[in-house]
Amino acid sequence: MNQNTNGELKTLVYGHPIALNVDPVEKKPLYHLLPGSKVLSFGTVGCNFKCPFCQNWDISQTNIINENIEVSPEQMVELAIKEGASAIAYTYNEPTIFYPYAKDIGVLAKKKGLKNIFVSNGFETPEIIEDMASWVDAANIDLKSWDESYYKKVLKGGLEAVKDTLVRMVKAGIWVEVTTLLIEGDNDSDEALTQMASFIAEELGVDVPWHLSAFYPNYKMSEHHATGIATLQRAERIGKKAGLKHIYLGNVPIAGNTYCPECDTLIIDRTGYTVTTNKLQDGTCPHCNKSIAGVWS
Repeated sequence: MNQNTNGELKTLVYGHPIALNVDPVEKKPLYHLLPGSKVLSFGTVGCNFKCPFCQNWDISQTNIINENIEVSPEQMVELAIKEGASAIAYTYNEPTIFYPYAKDIGVLAKKKGLKNIFVSNGFETPEIIEDMASWVDAANIDLKSWDESYYKKVLKGGLEAVKDTLVRMVKAGIWVEVTTLLIEGDNDSDEALTQMASFIAEELGVDVPWHLSAFYPNYKMSEHHATGIATLQRAERIGKKAGLKHIYLGNVPIAGNTYCPECDTLIIDRTGYTVTTNKLQDGTCPHCNKSIAGVWS
């Protein structure tokens, strides 16, 4: 949603959010960043992908901007503080679309002690990631498939670019969690899942959480069947075999608890998006004192 205006690149959606809510951070989903805290989440219209299963297609796949809605960076940060949020999440549509707006908010938020969360498809340039390192604390990045042709033909993006983004973000010190929406018959083969899990473990690190989410019929895939729990559990087994220490199943009625990877002690108990118990002690397991990877303060 950018336009060349007299030789200058103008962000058309700057100051015009279309969706704004206060959410638990677990809904982003981020399970290893300030568990149980609230985040102010917002997005604009527009996206650089064309996913046929998009759950926010009504805002991501339109270019109609409601200019009657105006929220300045200062107002957004003030609202986050007023609502008792610990972070601001740039989400709902692809935040790279409104990067200048996001950064202006994020820099102010950081000065006020708030965290900044990027929820993205990972189709960013190296220059943007280098810039993000100065103000973004955490990101949840979609790894939608392990098929380059699927990325290009169906999603209108690119797998190699997403892999590069993930590696660069981790190296830049941004806390990263990965989400894969599993669609049976499209991206859930054992081979693809094994390659995804191996990439996360070997290139990003075994402590990087992998969120495996169930697909439900939506948008242009309303006729496709929903993902079964057994498919998610199969992917979970593959992830564990690859050495991943934190795997969470989403969009299904299974608790997203966090266990110590060393002694298997239940550390964070979650019911839905609600944290019911948090036994972390300064980022370590209360039983064996192992340091648990994440952003805990």
